Amino acid sequence: MKNGYRVIDIDTHVNPSYDTLVKYVDPSFRSRLDELKPYIRTVGEYKALSIASIPFDRFPGEAPQDEDLAAKVGGKGALEGRVSKSSGHHRVDPQHGVSDENAAGRISDMDMEGRDVDVIIPGTWANGLSHLEDPTLARGLYASYHRYMREYCSHEPNRLKGLILAPAADIEWAVTEIKSLVNDSWVSAVMVILPEGMPVDHPALDPIWEVMNDAHLPILHHSFTFEPPYFPGYRDMWGNVAVARTAAHPWGAARLLSYLIVGQIFDRFPNLNAGAAEVGHGWLPHWLIRLEEMCNYVAGTTPTLKYKPIEYAQMGRFRCGAEPFEGPAMTKACIDILGTNALMHQSDYPHNEAHFPDTAEMVIDWPFWKEMGGDALEKHMSGNAEQFLRLV
Repeated sequence: MKNGYRVIDIDTHVNPSYDTLVKYVDPSFRSRLDELKPYIRTVGEYKALSIASIPFDRFPGEAPQDEDLAAKVGGKGALEGRVSKSSGHHRVDPQHGVSDENAAGRISDMDMEGRDVDVIIPGTWANGLSHLEDPTLARGLYASYHRYMREYCSHEPNRLKGLILAPAADIEWAVTEIKSLVNDSWVSAVMVILPEGMPVDHPALDPIWEVMNDAHLPILHHSFTFEPPYFPGYRDMWGNVAVARTAAHPWGAARLLSYLIVGQIFDRFPNLNAGAAEVGHGWLPHWLIRLEEMCNYVAGTTPTLKYKPIEYAQMGRFRCGAEPFEGPAMTKACIDILGTNALMHQSDYPHNEAHFPDTAEMVIDWPFWKEMGGDALEKHMSGNAEQFLRLV
């Protein structure tokens, strides 16, 4: 609790080292670990998976070089060495190792900030595995991650929640894995990992939607920048990571939401809701209003929908994490247009974009909440996330 409000943070992270993931692999998979050696990047004592990282190395004003967009297996990530403590917002450093195995340290940090529930999202390697030609190689690591999350969240199962990783390149396995994990206490949502070029409304994905619909499990999307599947238009970014990151997250979420609507995923699967984290929120009302106009303008190119695009957000079928840096004016404008069902609190802990340990209090203290009255702030800090994540 913070200042009397329950706090659910829908955008927090772990990024277990390769060595930690290996601890949780099935014994039958150990014989294949050598196949992963090309993807291991070692920084000091920490080993990470880097599948096909694009460096986005061009500084504005320089002539582009071919290597600016050359994906490197086991290469340096586009943010590595570029995000410093001085550029972040932490007043206090998060405890060491909370992104790996220090769950107790995370709980201590949650208590300091007043976070009641952390929804935990993995690092970029999880999406990057969609690039591997052999889906059974990715399967071994996804299963390992699920065992790791079961152990990590077991320290406080009512407060630590994670995502099932469901690879769309391996649909039969993904369905089986969802069914086997759906009743685990740590499970809150599913991250459906689409290989590059596969649309979210592809009919082959229906078995995944069916099992999620039956279980009332939501989709939680977290966009990507420099690992596969690369964000829409990544080759037209002219090589700069700041511009790429500005575009990547909202563009990826907007495309996904558009096809959940016009592809009739929401209409055909009434218990299937979706949300997005770390993608901003100011784009959301604009995009939905524009999508409706384009569907009308290019009549006949999309099916008849049960609702207007904006109504799916207004009724809570799609909920978006509100990034605090967009500020109170943007947040109020979104609520004025979309109503109080569309946004959820997020911080990006333990990354440097989080105002740790002050993010929750900062948002609660925005003055416009008093103008709104009613339960708008309670829904923003926890109520919408509770509904979205089946916590009530």
